[in-house]
Order: sequence, then structure tokens, then C-alpha cells
Amino acid sequence: MMRGKHAVDAIFLVITAVAMLAALYMALLYAPTEQTMGDVQRIFYFHVPSAWVAFFAFFLVFLFSFIYLMRGGRQWDIRASAAAEIGVLFCSLVLITGPIWAKPVWGIWWTWDARLTLTLVLWLIYVAYLMLRHYVIDPERRATFSAVVGIMGFIDVPIVYFSIRWWRTQHPQPVLAGGEDSGLDPAMWQALLVCVVAFMLLFFFLLRKRTELQYLRDDLDALHERFDQTVP
Repeated sequence: MMRGKHAVDAIFLVITAVAMLAALYMALLYAPTEQTMGDVQRIFYFHVPSAWVAFFAFFLVFLFSFIYLMRGGRQWDIRASAAAEIGVLFCSLVLITGPIWAKPVWGIWWTWDARLTLTLVLWLIYVAYLMLRHYVIDPERRATFSAVVGIMGFIDVPIVYFSIRWWRTQHPQPVLAGGEDSGLDPAMWQALLVCVVAFMLLFFFLLRKRTELQYLRDDLDALHERFDQTVP
């Protein structure tokens, strides 16, 4: 059974690696150069998928936390924690790639724009979620408190998404499902789609491995408790 599990992990890893290489090719070589911004616009193919994956990860935190509060079960707490960690990782990539893109285009690294500020708030919420998990010792209280924060924190995700529609912002208006002149070149669409798929595969691979790691830690903690009980 372990061999089968390792085989699945190996296949998953290969598929993810191939998808990431394809994403690099599509973003850096296949997609045409944007006329106004030039090659710096290619950050778009990493910035946007990172944001989508972060939003999806925080949605899973919301979903798993809700299930935990309704049904209980350590597995849901583990999945919520793993999704939050990876969501913070991808949200960090959003906050890093955004200023790198903004500097040559806007002339500044950062502005307290609605979407930028709300994205930073989102990142801080889930960093606080992870800190809460670290500092609360009792497992049941930790899982319950974390579930509440995970559910409440997700409220910021739709606000971030709709912020450029609700307020005038310096952040670009939506190029997906936006106005009449907001469409992407077909080659850009294809590159973006490949990048999104690659990043989603990477997310699920990391989620799988992080969840497995937590189960192993739980087993190790159980062994320590048994050892402490047997040693006089």
C-alpha cells in the first residue's frame, strides 16, 4: 500500500513539474509582449494565478473550518491548517509580484489602493490564524478558535475581488469578465490558463504533502505520550 502511495506521489510530482515548465514557457516565450508595458507585464502570468490559488486556499480553510465546527474531526482541522499555510504562501507571492510589476508601470512600489490594502489585510488575517494555531496549546480549543478565525477571515476574499468594481482604484480594472475593451489576446488567454492550471496542481501537491506531514506529526506525538506514560 505504501508503494502505491509513493507511486501516486511520484506521478503527481512529475505532472506538476511538467505543468510548471509549460507555464514558464507559455508566460515567458509563447505569450506576446504587451504593447504598453512590455516584458514586465509577463509578471501577470504569475501574479494572477497566485491570487486565484490564494483565494481558493482560503475558501478551503473556510469550508474545512465550517465542517469541523459542524461535525468535529481532526482531519478537517488538519486540512484547514494546511490550506491556510499554503494560502499565506501564495498570498505572499501576490504581495511580492505586485510591487515588482507596479514599480516600472506606476513609478512606485506600493500605494494604499483599496485592493492592495485589502490584500495585505487578508494576508495579515491568515498570518494571525497561523500564529493562533501556534500559541494555543489545547488541541480542541486551538481547532475551534482557528475555525472561527478561518471562517470570519474569508469575508475579506470577496471584498478583495470586487474592490476594483466597487471603488476607483489605481489597480488595473478587470481584464477577465470586464468591459468591452478589457479582453486578452487569445495567446495571452492560453498562457494564463496554463499558468492557472500549473499553479493549481502545485497547490494540490503541496496540500497533499502538508496534510501527510501533519498526520505523521500526530502519530509521533501519540508515540511520545505513550512513551511518557510507560516510563516511571
